[in-house]
Amino acid sequence: MTLPTRMRAACIRATGGVEQIELGELPVPQPGPTDVLVRLLASSVNHVDLFVRSGACRTHAPLPFVIGRDLVGTVAAVGPGVHAFASGHTVWCNSLGHDGRQGVHPGADYAVVACDRPYPLPAGVQPQAAATVLHTAATAWLGLVREARASAGETLFLEGGGGGVGSAVLQMAQAMGLRIVASAAADDEARCLAPGAGAVFDYRRADLHHAVRRACHDGIDIWRDTRGRNDFARWLPLLNPKARIVVMSGLQRRNPALPVGALCTRDIRLCGFAICNASATDLARAAKAINRLLAAGGLASRVGATFTLAQAAQAHAAMASGRVGGRILVLP
Repeated sequence: MTLPTRMRAACIRATGGVEQIELGELPVPQPGPTDVLVRLLASSVNHVDLFVRSGACRTHAPLPFVIGRDLVGTVAAVGPGVHAFASGHTVWCNSLGHDGRQGVHPGADYAVVACDRPYPLPAGVQPQAAATVLHTAATAWLGLVREARASAGETLFLEGGGGGVGSAVLQMAQAMGLRIVASAAADDEARCLAPGAGAVFDYRRADLHHAVRRACHDGIDIWRDTRGRNDFARWLPLLNPKARIVVMSGLQRRNPALPVGALCTRDIRLCGFAICNASATDLARAAKAINRLLAAGGLASRVGATFTLAQAAQAHAAMASGRVGGRILVLP
């Protein structure tokens, strides 16, 4: 197959607001000896894309830089050292647009991916359906498995079950056999119950603490807050000895009260992580779990808006507004 020499690209030449996103043309990147060139079929917008574009997340970004972690696409070419993939294979990746790796969304028609970072898309899974869960599902896996070392039968209290990451945590926790109690907006209660939460409470209710305590009558083994409130003083008393707290949001939060004594005397672990720091090995392990759930139909998300690649700035603005009720899908 003859490849084009130029491609559409939405990129930045300096960090800042959405006005920094430029739509134009760039040369089609050439795969190195152990690289895979992938043609975009579908992508999505994640908060980390906004952080990289704005400069809030400092990372090596050779300019002009194409932002965007997630990619579902078709292999267009491979380097001579690549044997796991061939032209025509449908693959996915969720670790672009960071640490010097050029992105694909909302950026470009093609992306070069090191051969240890794409994964085969299971047969029968639609690219558009997969694109909206790749980042959130990996974030869910890292927190539950790598950080919290969750085991079947344990009780998870999840704050923010209605969002993208929260929904993925619910679905993955159910597949792992955890007992789930969650908080969410009232409008999201039914969606949280569907993936398997045993109890869901409106996070705005005045007696939320008492409701969660009654629902978690044997205590909480894992507390995960996707809303970034990190209210340690409120929830620590409900945690069991050797419980794990998973912190992965709240970039702008400063100095929340942390009762250190309660952590130390009860062997409670505080685990903080960012998916951007995950190794290729970690992501490959997560990908196996994600593919199992995708193939079984056990991983899905709600699409709140769809944009084209040419609408990159609008897609970023929509994510930043916080008013999109679901994931943001991007198509070529």
